[in-house]
Amino acid sequence: MATNACETDFCNKGWSDVLTHMSPYGFASFGVAFGLGLSIVGAAWGIWLTGSSLVGAAVKAPRIRSKNLISVIFCEATAIYGVIMAIILTNKIKEPEENAYYLADNWDFNGYYYAGYGMFSAGLSVGLTNVASGVSVGIAGSSCAIGDAQDASLFVKILIVEIFASALGIFGIIVGIIQSNACTFPIAALE
Repeated sequence: MATNACETDFCNKGWSDVLTHMSPYGFASFGVAFGLGLSIVGAAWGIWLTGSSLVGAAVKAPRIRSKNLISVIFCEATAIYGVIMAIILTNKIKEPEENAYYLADNWDFNGYYYAGYGMFSAGLSVGLTNVASGVSVGIAGSSCAIGDAQDASLFVKILIVEIFASALGIFGIIVGIIQSNACTFPIAALE
């Protein structure tokens, strides 16, 4: 058995090598994937929390089925925020004018990596805030369904809390848009 299997220049010696040698296009694509994927996870988690309580509470009070679907709609909005951010980020990814294996020496490498890292952080920010938003809307929606089954006057009061929980997702997409505004992939070498 070899003691050191990684002895060439083409071998990654650890995570720092992997992350520093990864293409900015890869980081940008991961940002799109995390923004969209985590937003859908947050929406699904919230719908699961709300839906299970809604179905259970509807056994006692069938009248709550239709008006408590607003909780499911709020959860679904978090997935829509992720789709919107994925479209924004995908439209910012531009390929160079000249297709070559290596970029020119006078290429704007700082702008190139800044765009990739910025899009990654924007997507991750949106995805994580939408997970938090989906879970908090789901918990508030679950409480709304159970509370409404007991006392109909609680519906509007708990719905206000649900609206504030849904605002987390809106704040996340605003932060993601602000983060991605400065991210522009260079398409040509500097002059």
